[in-house]
Amino acid sequence: MELGILLDLRNPEPWRRPWPEHYARWLDHVRAAEALGAGSVWLTEHHFFADGYLPQPLVLAAALAARTTRIRIGTGIILGALRHPLHVAEEAAVVDALSGGRLELGFGAGWARQEYEAFGADFDRRFGLTDEAVRRVRAALETVSPPPVQDPVPLWLGYQGPQGARRAGRLGVGLLALDPSLLPVYRQGLLEGGHDPGTARMGGLLDIVVADDPEAATERILPHFAHQANTYRQGKAAAEGRTAAPLTVEDLRARVRSGKGLPGLTVLAPADAAREIARRTAGLPVRHAYCWGAVGAMPDDLVERHLELLFAAVRPALAEV
Repeated sequence: MELGILLDLRNPEPWRRPWPEHYARWLDHVRAAEALGAGSVWLTEHHFFADGYLPQPLVLAAALAARTTRIRIGTGIILGALRHPLHVAEEAAVVDALSGGRLELGFGAGWARQEYEAFGADFDRRFGLTDEAVRRVRAALETVSPPPVQDPVPLWLGYQGPQGARRAGRLGVGLLALDPSLLPVYRQGLLEGGHDPGTARMGGLLDIVVADDPEAATERILPHFAHQANTYRQGKAAAEGRTAAPLTVEDLRARVRSGKGLPGLTVLAPADAAREIARRTAGLPVRHAYCWGAVGAMPDDLVERHLELLFAAVRPALAEV
């Protein structure tokens, strides 16, 4: 299992930096993570977020390919239904060539209707369109020039739930979901698609940040987590034609103090993080597990220490758990 990080490159107010500085800083963070032993970096996609998010993951993947030498570079995910499959295949092949064969190409359907409308795609058909994108990109990767280095480029689907796991299996691609309940139906899908169930491979996000003092770090992260959580809450509500009351830092602090924890964030000391990662991946055919690189543009010192602990302390400890 390779341990990595997921980047969404948020740059929100009131912590905003000039965009060139922001991107350059994250290129440096990834290089530092690679030097510490990170196995992968994963990039995701959204459009029209006020904090920038990351609208073009394969562009950033090319920059990372040119600045690194060993780390795997994944998309977790790109919105395949919004892109012409030949463009995706050509861009992916260039990234794979630049990186010397380090690309992991993950697709997903997304959840934001407004993104589909902006690109002229049918939101109600998003899963079928995404399946078709995978098929067409896979075929195009065999014909594009220049060709990718890897044959084949590893393909993934970031589908959640049993229906999505089965679809990923039928297509014979990896499943970006670390949910043990999905493994049997994913393997059944592989069998139905004429693929060897023994080729099952899974990956996905673990909502973990590592810190020397988890309690103090959590308190400092709360405003950043509130921003991140609210962008998702409000975006999903808008996609469903409703509104969502924003979470406040006080709401989140109360949850932490009551022992309920935060929905989507776990801040742990290194030994506890190693045990938790081992627990969440036990019995699964995991190739890639990745944690947040940062939460809502959290402070640099927390980011740097998180990366240092994740790869210099947690990663070796996993071998002993």
